[in-house]
Amino acid sequence: MINSTQVLYFTLSAYFDTGVLKYLYFIITMSLYICIVVTNVFLIVVICMHRSLHEPMYIFLCSLFMNELYGSTGLFPFLLIQILSDVHTVSAPFCFLQIFCVHSYGAVEYLNLAVMSYDRYVAICHPLQYNRRMTHKQVAVLVAVTWLWPCFALVVLFSLAAPLQLCGNIVHKVFCASHSVVKLSCSDISAINFYGLVATFGTIFGSLLLIFYTYMKIFLVCFSGSRQTRQKAVSTCTPHLASLCNFSVGACFEILQSRFDMSSLPNMLRIFLSLYFLTCPPLFNPVMYGLNLSKIRVTCQSLISKAES
Repeated sequence: MINSTQVLYFTLSAYFDTGVLKYLYFIITMSLYICIVVTNVFLIVVICMHRSLHEPMYIFLCSLFMNELYGSTGLFPFLLIQILSDVHTVSAPFCFLQIFCVHSYGAVEYLNLAVMSYDRYVAICHPLQYNRRMTHKQVAVLVAVTWLWPCFALVVLFSLAAPLQLCGNIVHKVFCASHSVVKLSCSDISAINFYGLVATFGTIFGSLLLIFYTYMKIFLVCFSGSRQTRQKAVSTCTPHLASLCNFSVGACFEILQSRFDMSSLPNMLRIFLSLYFLTCPPLFNPVMYGLNLSKIRVTCQSLISKAES
């Protein structure tokens, strides 16, 4: 880690005085977090408890919902405290922990979406080979790689950041982010900047390349296949593509803000754009998948009807 004896805390300068409105912001933020936790936990429990959903597609979905909980929990409790606080500071160890949570959340999200697209590719383009290719062992390996690769990449990032000497402690965001902290260094940051760009774009474009390839194959099969094949593809691929687009928009906002000067934008807009990828996907994905995937929708309806009776 960066030498904690040099910088003991960071000041988050993107917050501004909202007066009594801070209680309204607190209630709104708390409500969003409760919705995220309830919806994602509910679907995780539904998938885990019903054997009919113990299929690769739903296991990958369960991994996706767990990541939504993980990422939002890395932000929301901290954000709620900062909204009510008059002094917007964070200790150095907690700042680095938040960097780890936020960046690993983003990487896991992209890798999870890539693995889900591969699963749909095998199911639609090679249905007779699906059970042979997507075995329990194969699924476990894919889920493990999805979660372990970002952790390894961030350990390397932190090892490169360890020798850096910081010349300030003002972070121009509402949460800790890697590039915002690295920019405070008065040491040579070319190596860590290069690694950060390679790791970020390698993960993003590697995932997008796999997704593009699998969907190109899926669309070719759909156009030449039966109406039933097209309906199956639409029902399973629509929520996945919507989830990918939603998260990519948020990630793009965050990357642009990290690398370029956005001070000309209103402060409230910059805060919203920086928080988009940590708030909208965790809210959007459970609703999208819950409404569009018939097995999950039917299972949820049966559980609700049993609870009411």
